[in-house]
Amino acid sequence: MGAITACRTAVLGGHVEQCDDCGATRIAYNSCRNRHCPKCQGAARAQWLAERQAELLPVPYFHVVFTLPAPAREIAFQNKAMVYAILFRCAAETLTTIAADPKHLGAQLGVTAVLHTWGQTLQHHPHVHCVVPGGGPSPDGTRWVACRPGFFLPVRVLSRLFRRLFLQELQAAFAAGQLGFLVISPISLIPPRSPSGSISSDGPTGSSTPSRHSAGLNRCWLISAAIRIASPSPTAG
Repeated sequence: MGAITACRTAVLGGHVEQCDDCGATRIAYNSCRNRHCPKCQGAARAQWLAERQAELLPVPYFHVVFTLPAPAREIAFQNKAMVYAILFRCAAETLTTIAADPKHLGAQLGVTAVLHTWGQTLQHHPHVHCVVPGGGPSPDGTRWVACRPGFFLPVRVLSRLFRRLFLQELQAAFAAGQLGFLVISPISLIPPRSPSGSISSDGPTGSSTPSRHSAGLNRCWLISAAIRIASPSPTAG
């Protein structure tokens, strides 16, 4: 922030420009060249946006967000690289798997995903934003398969598959000793293990009441409704 506020002021120094014809002079202060500075990066930002716009297909695009319940966020806080990688893989696999199902779309889907690790309240809240086109090539690559107007994929179907894939990968990482915890808490951050040695999302075997951890992992697997965003072409429908 200091570099941005000092940009093109006397704080960063400058130089004097003089007109060869009339002799008029003016002081031009140096810029900060900070990548976050709107003054310095305005032209570069506009060029980057134009280049990305040129890459878009003439179809509508949708915004889908995958996030985690509180117990999984606690695990992620102390295993960021591992859990973030699992989050990315499961989000992408969920979208491509459901999109490939002929009952829902029957197309090969492309995904652009961005990780956010904090929420609006500046609390640790890892989630993945995905921008996806409203369709894709058919499995044989001979035609374009478009989604229904204004509707991408069913959110509940996406949520169920995402939860299952994430818990499977989290269990595998835990079993392989790839999850570590720096703070020992009287309340375990890992959900109870079933007699078979797996992390349970349905409560311990033989129990009619799900555990606090499994209940937490069963809810709040939020996937925002697939919201249509601006289409690059007015004829995209």
